[in-house]
Amino acid sequence: MNTHSIPHVVIIGAGFAGLEAARGLAKARVRITLIDQHNHHLFQPLLYQVAIAGLLPSQIAQPIRTIFRKQKNLTFQMGMVSAIDVEQKYVKLNGSIIAYDYLVTAVGGRTNFFGFADVEKYGYQLKDLETAVNTRNQLLRMFEQASHTADVEKRKALLTFVIVGGGPTGVETAGALAELISHVMKKDYPRLNLNEAQVVLLEAGNSLIGFYPAELRTATLKLLQAKNVNVRLNSKLESFNGQFVRLADGAEIETQTLIWTAGIKAVEVLENLNAEKASGGRIRIAPTLQLPGHPEAFVIGDAAFLLDEQERPLPMISTVAIQQGAAAAKNILRLINRQALEPFHYKDPGLLATIGRNAAVARIFGISFSGYIAWAIWVFLHIYRIIGFRNRILVLFNWAWDYVFYDNQVRLITKE
Repeated sequence: MNTHSIPHVVIIGAGFAGLEAARGLAKARVRITLIDQHNHHLFQPLLYQVAIAGLLPSQIAQPIRTIFRKQKNLTFQMGMVSAIDVEQKYVKLNGSIIAYDYLVTAVGGRTNFFGFADVEKYGYQLKDLETAVNTRNQLLRMFEQASHTADVEKRKALLTFVIVGGGPTGVETAGALAELISHVMKKDYPRLNLNEAQVVLLEAGNSLIGFYPAELRTATLKLLQAKNVNVRLNSKLESFNGQFVRLADGAEIETQTLIWTAGIKAVEVLENLNAEKASGGRIRIAPTLQLPGHPEAFVIGDAAFLLDEQERPLPMISTVAIQQGAAAAKNILRLINRQALEPFHYKDPGLLATIGRNAAVARIFGISFSGYIAWAIWVFLHIYRIIGFRNRILVLFNWAWDYVFYDNQVRLITKE
């Protein structure tokens, strides 16, 4: 077979968007090169569970080569793309050049610290497995240090955990961390007065999970407060030096642990791409998901900026990425077959956020509800969407164990 006559599709990124694009081309007469800097696909919505010692990294990640073992038209290459040339139609990978006929850029995003260099230096984040494990190590170290600290004020500072950002990730992390303290650490540290511990959630705006309906924002606040999370709205961060959080109103919080969940921006490789940028460096794309002026190049997922029918930017969430990945694959096939392309229309499957055990908020089919039913739906959907049957069973077992015994199984401080 003359492979040079077969269209070559390069997909950069093996997140939700890239994975779905590759799957959508599984039966097509194309050659696919899938590139990612990691050798695994990460189920990012559960990354906070690794950070609060609820799940092992291997339970929310799956080797890319395993996922595509049976897809014969796909080759995986691990490496960092350093440049994309849409004029000459090639990408640079580890010093080599890979030419393409069609390009799908699904590189995701990186943490946006909004210029807070001190937060980037001293704070913790939840972007990948490494940062999640680092955060877990920090949380567990604080309990160990507090267990042999006699000074009350110092002990309280060690047991104060500040989360910045009242979006879904911040809300879920705050609720899960509060439960870890009240139900698990109390058993591990029976001589430690964990009434001194506190979880503080800082949000610069006047409500949590701002793009959710008002009734869910209110329900989320009440559920977090019921778990003794200290929610501070209209609280703008000014600085963090590793010992004190300073707010714009002059207030200070003594802590060694700040977890940043407040923003995402485009990755470095997009900075030099000759394309119109939107907020956070995201690429403005056509409704067909193409890069304007370059019909063979598609940008999808968190890297892309596109307005919906109400002229609102599509959110940077997994459901958008998954649908865009499938749509990009279909439009590539239409290009190959010289057919008219179809614009992307996001089908909102609903909103979900968990605030700990038995507690979540949801809006599905236009109906808002909270509590146990919302939590059960959240568990089912997340387990269903995890790559790999084995991982689904492991996560389900862990959550069932945690649910019955109020126990987390992964309280390990490991080498960073």
